[in-house]
Amino acid sequence: MEALERELTVFYRRARASSGEMARELHPELEPAAYGLLVRLQECEPERATDLAAYFGVGKATMSRQLRALEVLGLVTREPDPADGRAFLMRMTAEGRERFSRVRAARRSRYLRRLAAWDRAEVSELARLLQRLNELQGSED
Repeated sequence: MEALERELTVFYRRARASSGEMARELHPELEPAAYGLLVRLQECEPERATDLAAYFGVGKATMSRQLRALEVLGLVTREPDPADGRAFLMRMTAEGRERFSRVRAARRSRYLRRLAAWDRAEVSELARLLQRLNELQGSED
């Protein structure tokens, strides 16, 4: 368990630093945590802010602040939720999608170079295990 804790700690720190780099490439004023938010929006937009907050395990105020910052930068937009007139759905703007796609392609290229010596089955297994870990962490809250 000590080895697992050590490796996860290194992994999380490096992932945070990498997200910071990706965020700055996407927009110089973008906060590191916002890159992950854009990843999620790209996968399942439109989505309510409350659902995004629950997915990431953060408070509504934190999510609201991050989304406002993305709006100010022109990367996301909000629209009324037709199912609930009090709520809003968040979407990426065309500019947000273009910037995100460019940065994500660069990130994937880096992953491909780093994992080039790995067998495809090993990469698939890593993805499967990380998904299981993420599911466990999401169920603790």
